[in-house]
Amino acid sequence: MNLPNRLTLVRIVATPIFMYTMVADFAYHTIVAMVVFIAAALTDMLDGQIARSRGLVTDFGKFLDPLADKMLTTAAFLGFLYMRVGNGVDFMRETDGIVWVVFIILFREFAVTSMRLVCSAKGKVVAANMWGKAKTVVQMTTIITIFAIEGLKDITSRTNNILSDDLVMAFEWVKVILLLATAVLTVVSGIIYIWQNREALDPSK
Repeated sequence: MNLPNRLTLVRIVATPIFMYTMVADFAYHTIVAMVVFIAAALTDMLDGQIARSRGLVTDFGKFLDPLADKMLTTAAFLGFLYMRVGNGVDFMRETDGIVWVVFIILFREFAVTSMRLVCSAKGKVVAANMWGKAKTVVQMTTIITIFAIEGLKDITSRTNNILSDDLVMAFEWVKVILLLATAVLTVVSGIIYIWQNREALDPSK
């Protein structure tokens, strides 16, 4: 197994560790979760760069890399569901906004993964395209930003440095806007993936 694929496996192994730090009840766990997530996300950047620069791009890597990304980001959004992220904004709380965001993301990921399996059975490997990569970048940026905000809130609450109500609400809106942007780009990238590979999904073939 080459180095890029090993880095991808590291990201997969890091996912349950990240999930534990996110939902566990210990001091500054959100900051620890953010550090673990950033470390795992860096392997995504490194494995791609190494694979391209050293000519180590393989069909196995093309399949495993996006799967590892999905595992990591899905764990984060499930954690946000547990944490009820976004509930500080009225319309998110009243409509269970975070539930719908997670549903949209999971629906897209299952749909695209199923499409990849069908294409693979027909001898076609579907690599990540520009839209898929943009979706991953936005998802990871959203996740890191939300953890940074939650970590700051954790630090200030434990050190008795209370944030102003206006700043807290501004942070809540930042989280909501990022979540909505993520949901939209997730849907758009999923539609593009399926459209570009529609021939492989033709039931008559």
